[in-house]
Amino acid sequence: MADTLLPKHPISSLESELYFLIARHLSSGPCRKSFEVLIQELELYQLLPKRLDWKGNEHNRSYADLVSSNIHLATDHLLRICQRIGTIMDKEVPTSVRGVQSLIGAGKQSLLRDQKDC
Repeated sequence: MADTLLPKHPISSLESELYFLIARHLSSGPCRKSFEVLIQELELYQLLPKRLDWKGNEHNRSYADLVSSNIHLATDHLLRICQRIGTIMDKEVPTSVRGVQSLIGAGKQSLLRDQKDC
């Protein structure tokens, strides 16, 4: 049954790590039910980062296993990444309004902006 629920296309390791970081972020916030449902689905659909053994074989991991093996990642790790991206981006392609950072900005305020947007 679980095989029919697996994603049709494998997800990248970056997507898998992003799912983990989203769950980690939700774990310390007010959306407790969302966190619990997300963990259930991540484990059910096997979307969490996998472990490689010494032979190169992949093994599924639980959320709890990932947390215990990544103790260097605080619950605000994703938030801190987002904060740093804005600072790095401002150095490469400055925004039109200095000091204003938004994850959902558009055009010259977008984190996806490039030189042609400015």
